[in-house]
Amino acid sequence: MAFELPALPYPHNALTAHGMCQETLELHHDKHHQAYVTALNGFVEKNAELQGKSLEEIIKHTHNKADMAPVFNNAGQHWNHTLFWPAMSPKDGGKIPAKLEKKLAEDFGSVDKFKEAFKAAAVGQFGSGWAWLILNPAGKLAVTKSPNGSNPLATGEGKALLGIDVWEHSYYLDFRNRRPDYVQNWLDKLAHYAHAEHLLG
Repeated sequence: MAFELPALPYPHNALTAHGMCQETLELHHDKHHQAYVTALNGFVEKNAELQGKSLEEIIKHTHNKADMAPVFNNAGQHWNHTLFWPAMSPKDGGKIPAKLEKKLAEDFGSVDKFKEAFKAAAVGQFGSGWAWLILNPAGKLAVTKSPNGSNPLATGEGKALLGIDVWEHSYYLDFRNRRPDYVQNWLDKLAHYAHAEHLLG
């Protein structure tokens, strides 16, 4: 079965008041994410060893294999973006529920220190990539980053709870080259912390 572009969990204009315009979502979701899905399906169709595998299996199977890099990049970006859309909310963006707030304070020292660490990772990712809030194998929350289409699933660093896209197409229309402003706005007004708490379990 071919992979499909997931629908946005909100209208294209739902995040405009919170710093992400309709055109950004139309281009990012409808064009960029769709292109990753289309390319991935093309690779799977031509490669019998990929057929029948789940998205997660393809990512793990192709990670760190030079000859499979195009497959990995498109599979990774499909997985990353599928997590990214519900990681934002037009209604609850920026609101941290009690259970997650307590866990962030325990593992980072405070919510502010978590935000500082997350922002540093997102801004410090050279070129295109992602920053993540993960639950690591030791059961602690941690911040990590990954280049291009990579992610914590591929590297085995932990379970991804929130991920921010720092490819320029995710913020250039709204923030031009001001990545730090985009990241701060995302943390304060867009991040769906209740969704992260749900994934935390």
